[in-house]
Amino acid sequence: MLDSRIGHNVRGVTVTVEARLFNSLTRFAGAGGAFKTLSLPAGSTVGDLMRRLAVPASEVYLVLRNGRDITRSLYTDVNTEAVIDDGDVIALSGPVPYSWGYGAPVV
Repeated sequence: MLDSRIGHNVRGVTVTVEARLFNSLTRFAGAGGAFKTLSLPAGSTVGDLMRRLAVPASEVYLVLRNGRDITRSLYTDVNTEAVIDDGDVIALSGPVPYSWGYGAPVV
């Protein structure tokens, strides 16, 4: 079934994105390394990308699209519904040591 967020004439169209995994998420990178170029169907979301990389949302603390933070909030779920465009660079990061993700207070 075609996604309602995209046009009716994009069947078979793909977007090419670069995914970058940082910090504790590098363990999901596999043999190809932490930077990957992937083709996904047009209309794919950050959640689709995370599923493709087998990265659980519970492990992700920061999502950047082209250097801009698109994480919903520091204290809520990751924005998995953000649609990916062709050429986007999506960076996914686990918690950084001495950050709130490790239980340290943010001052």
